[in-house]
Amino acid sequence: MQAPHIYVVEDDDNIREMLVYALSSSGFQAWGCADGGALFPAMATHAPDLILLDIMLPGDDGILILKKLKNSAKTAKIPVIMLTAKGAEHDRIKGLDLGADDYITKPFSIMEVLARVRAVLRRAAPTGTPNELHISGISLHVDKHRVLSGGAEVVLTYKEFELLATLMRSEGIVLSRDQLLERVWGYAWEVESRTVDMHIRSLRQKLGVHGSLIKTVRNVGYKIEE
Repeated sequence: MQAPHIYVVEDDDNIREMLVYALSSSGFQAWGCADGGALFPAMATHAPDLILLDIMLPGDDGILILKKLKNSAKTAKIPVIMLTAKGAEHDRIKGLDLGADDYITKPFSIMEVLARVRAVLRRAAPTGTPNELHISGISLHVDKHRVLSGGAEVVLTYKEFELLATLMRSEGIVLSRDQLLERVWGYAWEVESRTVDMHIRSLRQKLGVHGSLIKTVRNVGYKIEE
């Protein structure tokens, strides 16, 4: 499974670079475009999974770009989050009416942007999750709440099971501690990040030789891959 591709369309160099860096550091593949003239050629090379689109742009503004995206069968289903100036209620309403999935008001916090991006991607994901997950010698059966490592059953706590399932559903993608806290525990700011490290350590021990499939990515988080 590949990390989601995100384009950031923002003419302010500092904001664009900050967003691209934050998204990349959180496990996404992110690229920046200064305007619509750069966005559409880039999309012809690689279609994104989500677009962060500023409204105030040189040339075609964000509203016009959004119209073009939604009027094309090839791009109509790509989720779009609008970046709007404080107080620009008319633009926000217009963007939502045209099919934008969400909007973020400037100035914004990076944590808010990441949370909104994850939420929109979750809503846009295909419905239905697999009942069984398999990676190398590890098998996880969701309905039965059962895990096998090398064919032998492994007894996990509820949170260990959810943590392993979260990693397996994002095979090959680096998930930060905050992402894991949010997905497994619900709210990143109510649980200490070392809680993730303790559960990862326990998971590795219980999975035996296959515990090495859970990789530590220094200063970022964890991933599972063959």
